[in-house]
Amino acid sequence: MAIRGRSRWFLIILIALVAVAASYSFWLPWIGHYLVQAGAPEKADIIVVLAGDGWGNRVLKAAELAREGYAPQVLVSGPDGSYDNFESDLAIAFVEKKGYPRSNFIGFPHHGRSTHEEAALIVPELRSRGVKRFILVTSDTHTRRAGKNFREAAKDMQVIVVAAESRDFSPDAWWREREGQKAILFEWLKTVADRIGL
Repeated sequence: MAIRGRSRWFLIILIALVAVAASYSFWLPWIGHYLVQAGAPEKADIIVVLAGDGWGNRVLKAAELAREGYAPQVLVSGPDGSYDNFESDLAIAFVEKKGYPRSNFIGFPHHGRSTHEEAALIVPELRSRGVKRFILVTSDTHTRRAGKNFREAAKDMQVIVVAAESRDFSPDAWWREREGQKAILFEWLKTVADRIGL
């Protein structure tokens, strides 16, 4: 009887594993799409671009939105630690080389080490500038978590989250490339840590 019971459980587990493998085209994209929670840009008082993108996709997206007239200026978040530079200084120099006027960008150097800390530092600065509505630009994989952090910190403001395309991530095919796998792993770990207050 014990052998029959084990055989039944083995068969159930085997069928479950086959079902999971056969349905990967549904649940693997869901894992990527869950992290992306952004919308279309709307007119706002200012654009805020978050730190953490060494390729410049975030600041370039913010620059395009400013050029298209969605907001007059871009606040560029920039922690220290990039070879004795603040990331905001490097990002503004980068976007200026790409042909965008430096006058459109406001550097916001700080010592924050997480999205939660960024929100806690940036939101008071926005309040001091009289901002009621802002566009938050970050990488697509980061939009859900960043939006949550900033909405919690800025309950008196409207937050419009806009995604900058990631260099090595596609929610529909992230598992095919090593960089996409890393992006998903790190962002899910941070999302879970954020949920449990770490």
